[in-house]
Amino acid sequence: MPAVRDRLVPEYYEPVRLPPELAAFSAAPETLGPGSPAKVGILDLGFALRGDRTELVERYQKSPLEIMRPLYVDPALPGMAFTYVMATGGGIAQADRYRQDLRCGPGTRVLFTTQAATKVYRMEQDYATQRVHLTAADGAYVEYLPDPLIPFAGARFHQGAVLTVDENATVVYGETVTAGRIARGERHEYTVLTNDLEIRRPDGTLLAVDTLRLRPERPGGVSGPGVFAGHDHVASLFVVSGRRPAAEIADTLHRALTDREVLHGASVLPDDCGAWVRILAREQPRVADAVRAAWDAVRRLLIGHPAPDLRKP
Repeated sequence: MPAVRDRLVPEYYEPVRLPPELAAFSAAPETLGPGSPAKVGILDLGFALRGDRTELVERYQKSPLEIMRPLYVDPALPGMAFTYVMATGGGIAQADRYRQDLRCGPGTRVLFTTQAATKVYRMEQDYATQRVHLTAADGAYVEYLPDPLIPFAGARFHQGAVLTVDENATVVYGETVTAGRIARGERHEYTVLTNDLEIRRPDGTLLAVDTLRLRPERPGGVSGPGVFAGHDHVASLFVVSGRRPAAEIADTLHRALTDREVLHGASVLPDDCGAWVRILAREQPRVADAVRAAWDAVRRLLIGHPAPDLRKP
């Protein structure tokens, strides 16, 4: 693990590449700026297999990011560590910089989720970012399934995620974005949301890239064909695994969603390293139900066990 002082330098928590859509808003805020106390949230976690149980063996956390101790709540997989990520500030504010490093050692089984939806607040100067680095070593089975991201009016946010997956490991990675605080009439009133996902092998080989750029004020907005298509929720589930053929994983995702009231499309990932599905829904319960159905289906396919109840502490 890096020394504490090394985590507190901008090179550690600032994005490697900031999309120009966000860079255009770079400014010194009148409130606390990047690097100030409570503006840099860091999680650095390492997991290892101890007998039949996955244990948290390395841990560094800096508020506003923190975790509870791992829980073991799946009776079908009693040794799987369920880790709940929490933000003590209640949401992401302007000039916040978050970074998560989640290292899952050989043979481990870990599930990461959040205690609640991630709220991104209005921003008048600058922007907020989060880096996620998830590593799955030989034989690991890892699930990363956070609750939805909810952008408030005026929000500016970028997330960059890098999944480093051994050829003999499996990662199920999910993301859900809403159009805003729908009940308050804030539909696509955020300023800009961007997301970059990279999937790599331990030697650095790039397997796949997915990018998301949402700017409602641009001509045509984000609600037309090819983006939200009049829906309020978009979710993605990436399954990186060699346990089953990529085409079989894609077919499993498709079948799981065929009879649900959502739009979806599933396909294999490059080099047949797995499969993915993107889901559009008009209502939050429908997208949540669809994501769970897809997760449950691939879980049964890959490890022979159903998706458990994600009890929120």
